[in-house]
Amino acid sequence: MVIVIFPDFPPYLMETVQHWRLRHGFVMFMFLTTISKACEAPSHPQCFTRPAVHDVHVFCEWYMNMTESDVTFDLYNEERKIKNNIKTTSCQFTKEEVITARTVTFWLEAHVGNASCTSPKSFVLLKDTVKYEEPKNILFCWSQNNLSLSWQAAEEHPALAEIWLQRDEHPTEIILTKTTKGPSKYRVIVKNLLKNSSYHVQIRHQPTNAKHPLWSNWSEVQTVPAELEHEPQITMTLAHVDGFRQVTLTWQMPHATGIKEVTYSLHVTQGFLGCPCEKKIQKKKTHYINTSTYTMFVSDSAVNISVIGNNTAGDSPPAIIQIPAEPLADLNPCDKTSLHEKIKKRTWFEWYEFEDEDSKPKNVKILRAGMKKGKRKQTRNSTKDYIRYVYFEHKCVRGKPQTVKRCLFYQKEGVPTEPQDFIAFSETHSSANLSWKEMTYKDQRGFLTHYNLCSVKISSQVEPKECHNVSTSLTKYRLENLTPGTKYNISLAGVTRVGEGCPATVTVNTQPQAGVDVWLSFGLLVVFFVLSTMCTIILKRIKNKIFPPVPIPVIPDFTLCQPEIQEMLEEKEEVHEVTLFQLHLEGKSLSENAGDVTLLGGEWEDGTDEDIKDERSDSRGSSEESFIPNSTDQTVKNSGEGEITDPEQVDHELAMLIYRNGLVFDVKTDSP
Repeated sequence: MVIVIFPDFPPYLMETVQHWRLRHGFVMFMFLTTISKACEAPSHPQCFTRPAVHDVHVFCEWYMNMTESDVTFDLYNEERKIKNNIKTTSCQFTKEEVITARTVTFWLEAHVGNASCTSPKSFVLLKDTVKYEEPKNILFCWSQNNLSLSWQAAEEHPALAEIWLQRDEHPTEIILTKTTKGPSKYRVIVKNLLKNSSYHVQIRHQPTNAKHPLWSNWSEVQTVPAELEHEPQITMTLAHVDGFRQVTLTWQMPHATGIKEVTYSLHVTQGFLGCPCEKKIQKKKTHYINTSTYTMFVSDSAVNISVIGNNTAGDSPPAIIQIPAEPLADLNPCDKTSLHEKIKKRTWFEWYEFEDEDSKPKNVKILRAGMKKGKRKQTRNSTKDYIRYVYFEHKCVRGKPQTVKRCLFYQKEGVPTEPQDFIAFSETHSSANLSWKEMTYKDQRGFLTHYNLCSVKISSQVEPKECHNVSTSLTKYRLENLTPGTKYNISLAGVTRVGEGCPATVTVNTQPQAGVDVWLSFGLLVVFFVLSTMCTIILKRIKNKIFPPVPIPVIPDFTLCQPEIQEMLEEKEEVHEVTLFQLHLEGKSLSENAGDVTLLGGEWEDGTDEDIKDERSDSRGSSEESFIPNSTDQTVKNSGEGEITDPEQVDHELAMLIYRNGLVFDVKTDSP
């Protein structure tokens, strides 16, 4: 309890207090101080009307610091009390209680305990003073960096809206004023904001068609979260637990700054998220999750799961997880399906078109218990002929989906189409290579058992056809044992359980086989070439042995000596005697002839260079003349020793080779 002492108490009251304190003590003093409380005057009342036609009330609002819980107010119009014992800072009353056509006064009287205080007076013309209700049900939506705000208004009149925004990370306030003309729903676009940040928003509006408009109260503070512009990042774990496929998903939102209060919606494209109940089939495929992890069980068929983040600003792009079906490569044809049988409880069937092993499921069809008869019939009749389907039978075991059967089936089988790209290459005289493109499941139109490969000769006579069964896993084949130089017509056709399809044909020309005479002639030619080459080499060697080659004389280069080194090069030359012998028919003695033809003898005497050069030139001239026919006769004439007057009696020269110091002298003699 607070004791308040007022200094302006009258003297007699102070004397009474002192007397009571003396007589009754401290208890009576505390009682007097309790009933003496201060009163804080409220603000002047703000009275107004609503623009709605059906609204017949007048509203008044004011402000006061409500520190005391037992404060009450009395509202006065002019000098008349129209409301009393008001415990809030607002009130309303009907228009019939006051005058609205002219300006009137309103004021308040506040009571705190035994104390009271009066507010200032306000002068109001009620018919022209209008105030709207505060905005409610505000919706947000991000578009790039622009924030769209919309709310529903109770008044069907245009208004001036004022928006207050505060960025969550910064205390800066942004006030924007926008004029809207919506009759009942307002929409304002605030541009150039940061969509990766969150904002606090408050809105108020003011009528534009009133003479004395008042601003409405501010709306409650709304938090606009950041835009979810990225899909959740999902991590998936797939495991086989006790014969079931267990999927565990964990995700998080990227760029989590400013992203708050995010929920997630998980959508499964499979027939059922879990097992169907016996009493009620579970049709709900979308689950709303507040956590960032989820565990489920799925069947062996392919499943697509999408996770979308949600907040008050909008939805994120979906993150799609594709759980493939169990491997389909080892699937066998179905011996029988249960599509036309009665469906048991806790069992459902699923099938879809099978284009290839890696393709995504298309046109998935599901039959389950509880479906209407017409819907069930329509689903069965939607299965097409000549299309391969993957068939699943699912069953709920211990509350978890489990696949009990998987196989391939056709509603109706047919014969396959013509094989594509059937060609022949690398033909020889007895074989040819063949290739073709692998046939797709769509072209097979049934379960392909093998290929039928046939060949027949193209001739004037009827030839039997030879056929071979080729495995469906092959796309190449080598056809052998063909006749050389023959034209063949080769066909290839696929075969299903229904029959053989359209064949693809190609023409092959085998090469002619080479004859024996041709090979023999070619062999003889090779042998002749080898023998002639060997004989040529042998004869060349024999010729070199019998007729050796004459050596080529070596003639050294002659260089004129310089005068200063001439003496160093002078050397005494040795000259050998050369004797020419001549045979005569008339019996002339050899000695006589020898004396006649003696050209040189003895050694050179010392002499001048000119003599040496002359003698060398004479010797060179003699040697050159010795190679000329009848050079012997000429030599005898030059010697002056004898002369032959009858050339017919002269015998031919006798050839002799004399080697001296690298010089060759050829003396020829004609024989009879």
